[in-house]
Amino acid sequence: MSTKHEQILDYIAQLSVGEKISVRQIAKALHVSEGTAYRAIKEAENQGLVTTIERVGTIRVEQKLKENIDHLTFAEVVNIVDGQVLGGRSGLHKTLQRFVIGAMKMEAMMRYVEPGNLLIVGNRYQVHRLALEAGAAVLITGGFGTNEEIIQYANEQSLPIITTSYDTFTVASMINRAIYDQLIKKEIVIVEDILIPLNETYFLTTDNMVERWHQLNAKTSHSRYPVVNHEMQVQGMVAAKDILSMKESTPVEKVMTKEPITVHATMSLASAAHVMVWEGIELLPVVDDEARLVGVISRQDVLKALQMAQRQPHVGDTLDDVVTRQVEEAPTGTVYDYVCHLTPQMTNPIGMISYGVLSTLITEVGSRLLRRHKRGDVVVENLSLYFLKPVQIESKIEMKGKILEVSRKSGKVDVELYSNDELVGKGLMTAQLLER
Repeated sequence: MSTKHEQILDYIAQLSVGEKISVRQIAKALHVSEGTAYRAIKEAENQGLVTTIERVGTIRVEQKLKENIDHLTFAEVVNIVDGQVLGGRSGLHKTLQRFVIGAMKMEAMMRYVEPGNLLIVGNRYQVHRLALEAGAAVLITGGFGTNEEIIQYANEQSLPIITTSYDTFTVASMINRAIYDQLIKKEIVIVEDILIPLNETYFLTTDNMVERWHQLNAKTSHSRYPVVNHEMQVQGMVAAKDILSMKESTPVEKVMTKEPITVHATMSLASAAHVMVWEGIELLPVVDDEARLVGVISRQDVLKALQMAQRQPHVGDTLDDVVTRQVEEAPTGTVYDYVCHLTPQMTNPIGMISYGVLSTLITEVGSRLLRRHKRGDVVVENLSLYFLKPVQIESKIEMKGKILEVSRKSGKVDVELYSNDELVGKGLMTAQLLER
């Protein structure tokens, strides 16, 4: 039987897109406490089922697939620009296709406005009306409003009309930044992207005998299976080593490894890989918040997915991308391995290299050296930094690394940073090596 928390989530998922909900309404409809309703609504917000807007409330929105994550809803725009909704609240769940800046004559501007657009404009009432008639929402900058007739028309058309105190340039930058951040999120591979779903997962139950393991092994050739109770909650794992010399009539519950390590579908694949390599695990159960089995991931699939992710072109640059792009092979004939030019983005407020950039450089150099020595993926485990002397903006940093120790599963690298042949930083990196 599902919990009250799950019942509320199911109830929210079945609501019509655009419908407004509240803690009190949920509590009354499902006969639960307001505290339980509040926690479930917050979980629904994390899952992308609802969004909360100041002065508007919580509304049901369309849950976006990962491939459409870079498309914002008008509700998200309101939150991004700290806006206030003047009209058209019932259309806040709609998706923004693109935004248009209204900084030209009206006739020229309207050629670019299409249904699903967001027109960013100042206090030009006639433009507000024409945009709504064209099927576009309106974002008014500078803290201005609009007239009652236009607000009424926006309500009739279910097209949001929003006002914000920010200027047009700032608003456009904020929306671009939000889309850019979404693109970076889109590139991060998570467990959910590669898990084998429950309907394709073979598992045992706590009342099964070892005989059942042999049946599944003959059918699938797999040797590891999660063990669940009657509520599908993971209780253990059974592998070939657990059933050696055991009679087929032995209960699975007696031979299984209890309290196994599990992961959630929203965990990053890099984190899951770290767990699997560190613990020497070939198969991990994937569970929900109630510890119920939703699928499994295999070590082979995880490593394959990580390798594919590294080969994909990146749309959005992270801070690490900005730094590592500056790292180049040192010219032949020098004692250094790599060089890097310190750009303004890589400095702290007083124009010196930032501590975060220093750690990224040491990590990058150490990882490249380990990959030279042993093919595979590198997961940094520990980093010790020594910031010896300040390095100022636009300096050239030369880096020299030395592999201190390397085994099948781990490596240790010492990296030194020089500026004008003077030692300015030093780091010791320990990492796990994932074989391809």
